[in-house]
Formats: sequence, structure tokens, C-alpha cells
Amino acid sequence: MGLHSKISIAPSAVATNRISLSDDLLAAVHDRAAEFDRQNRFFHEDLDDLRAAGYLKAAAPVEFGGGGLTLPQLLHEQARLAYHAPATALAVNMHLYWVGTAAYLWRRGDHSIDWILEEAVAGKIFAAGHGEPGNDLGLAGSSVAAEPLADGAYSFHGRKIFTSLSPVWDWLGVHGLDSSDPANPRIVHAFIRRQDPGHRTEETWDAHGVRATKSDDTVLEGVIAPGRHVARVLPAGPPADPFIDGIISSAVLPIGAVYYGVARRAFDLAVEGAKRRISPALNGRTYAHHPQTQTEIAKASIELDSIWAYLSQVADEWVRGEDHGLLWPTKLLGAKQHAVDGARRVVDRATKVAGASSLSKRAELERLSRDVRSGPFHPPNTDATHDLIGQIHLGVFPPVAQAAE
Repeated sequence: MGLHSKISIAPSAVATNRISLSDDLLAAVHDRAAEFDRQNRFFHEDLDDLRAAGYLKAAAPVEFGGGGLTLPQLLHEQARLAYHAPATALAVNMHLYWVGTAAYLWRRGDHSIDWILEEAVAGKIFAAGHGEPGNDLGLAGSSVAAEPLADGAYSFHGRKIFTSLSPVWDWLGVHGLDSSDPANPRIVHAFIRRQDPGHRTEETWDAHGVRATKSDDTVLEGVIAPGRHVARVLPAGPPADPFIDGIISSAVLPIGAVYYGVARRAFDLAVEGAKRRISPALNGRTYAHHPQTQTEIAKASIELDSIWAYLSQVADEWVRGEDHGLLWPTKLLGAKQHAVDGARRVVDRATKVAGASSLSKRAELERLSRDVRSGPFHPPNTDATHDLIGQIHLGVFPPVAQAAE
């Protein structure tokens, strides 16, 4: 059984217009992943292959020339890609979720950001400029200043962190705080172009894991987003808008799928290794016969199934339009949180089964054990997610505050 066979796709998820990653492509990105990690190098070759396969427009509706993948279908492909190259899958997700957000609004009859679909199908790359130092409010606040200009334009001043795809993005989606009316602070969501003046990239990325994402800092020094590229201006505080709904659903569930793919790969490596590794204490039989190995594999298997079941159920309910009302954030964020937490536990069990060999830089498990650690930090991070889910169920919310460095 080859690498590409490890994650299967349910027949119900397949559509005739589907853009699906080929076995050859997945094998190629897998073969390059270790080198990108060692060199802390961006995955240019992977990106070229994914672009040629049409994957960067996979989430765009077929009416725009895209692949028309639904959210559940995209989860499958992202899990498959992450199984072979976690950092590549994670970084590409930052592009795919903007396309998914625009597709979500288009399907609702909201054409305010159809231009994103047109640009994505034309080959342009989008990246996310949401991370900020010291901002634990996420999209509810910002330490970046958004200054209103004429004709609905805004200029942005401040710093964004964790800008995955930093070497290649054409469009960067950012948010900032418009405090020109102190009694009515607002969060501005807009897009800036690489060729426009007033921004620069600081090459800060030398991280523990997911190194190939090249998530450098972006310094905003007055870059202007014209009015036609301002997607939303919303009241500061917990946002309630279909644009935000599209971001959350298109971002966090596929992020969960990425970490599921990482964990699934670690699990398979552990199983294969246990079947080969000889134990003198077991009279020359393999570690597969050791009761402790069997227990660890069983627990990891149950965890994996629960991760995928949770992600799949929430994605299916989302596209069906299930009415969870105000509880929807608890479903979306809960599925992502369960995935990233569970993935870490699965990878830890896999390294325990593999033994000290998993410490070697030559071992794929060593890299996976680092890549999986970034999961809980994706906004909203673990603490913020638990706070928000608890607040929603209990009906209590903190007073609105703006983020500060």
C-alpha cells in the first residue's frame, strides 16, 4: 500500500467536477517535505505543482471556473495533502479559506467579494494578515490602526505576524481598528496588494515546526486599501456578519483537517514500525505483540476516528444549513480544538510506540512531532476558544476592549 492510499475518500464526497490531488503529486510533495524543513525554505516546487493541478482554485464555484469543492470535500483533500506535507497544506489553507469565504457569500447571494473568486481563478494567491502580537481578541479587536480616507479607502499602520505564504502572496487580507470615532470603534476588513507601497516583509520565520510555511512578519506602513477592496466595516467586539461566518468555517475546519492528516501519518508510521521492530523481551517477536504497544495504538485509533467524525459532522451540518443559531461558533471552534488537541495526543502516542528512534532528525516522526505543536496557536488559540465556548453556553461575555501590543 503506497503513501497515497492511507487516507481514503468516501464515495459520497466525490463530485464530477472535483479537483483531486493525484497520487504522483502527493508522492512528490512528500519527498520534498523533509528538505524544506531542514532548510527552513518555502515550498515553491509544491506550489507550482498545486497550481498546475488547479488546487488553488478548488474551492471556487464552477461558475467562475473553479473546482466547486464543498467544505467536506475540501477537508478530505487538505487531510490528504497534510498527510504528505503538513507545512504545505497549512500554508495553502490560508489561501483556500479566502476563496472559500468568497464562495460562501456568493452562494448566499452576496456578491460583495466576488472579485476574490475571479482573482483566484486567474491564478492570484491570497494570504491572511490576522495574527498580531499581543492580540488575544482575534477579529474582535486589533492593534493595527485603520485610518479612514476618501471614497471608503483605508490606510493601515502596524504589524501582522504569522503571515504564511509571505514570499508569494498577491493579496493580503487584513483587519485593523478604526478609532476615528472613539464612541464607535470599528474593525475594518480589507485587502492590500503586494505591488502597492506602504508595507514590507520582515523575514522573522525560523520556527520549531511547520517551517516551510514561511510565516514572516508583515509591517504595514500606510498601505492603502481602496474602497472597492474593503470587504466589511463592523463594530468592534465579537463580530456577527456572514463575512466572518465564511472566514471561520472556511479556515478552522480545514485547519483541523490538516492536523488530522499529520496525526494519521504519525499513526501509520508507528503501526508500520511496530510490525518491523524486534523485541528481545518477546523472544524475537515484533513490538506489535507487546500489550503496551497494542494499547497505545488502540487509543490513538479511537482518537483519530473521533477527530474525523467531529470535523465531518460539523462540515456536513454547515453546508446543509443546519440551524444551531448562536451555538454555531461552539461547533466550528470546538471541532478545530478537538482536532488539534487530539492530533497532539496521537502523535505523542506514535512516538512512544516508535521509541527513541523518533528523536532522530532522520526520522519523519521527529518532524511530525514538531509540526503538530503549532495547532493550538491558530487563532483563536486554545485559551480563547475555551473562553468563548464557555461564554456562549453560559450567556456571559466580557466588555469590549481593543487589542494593544
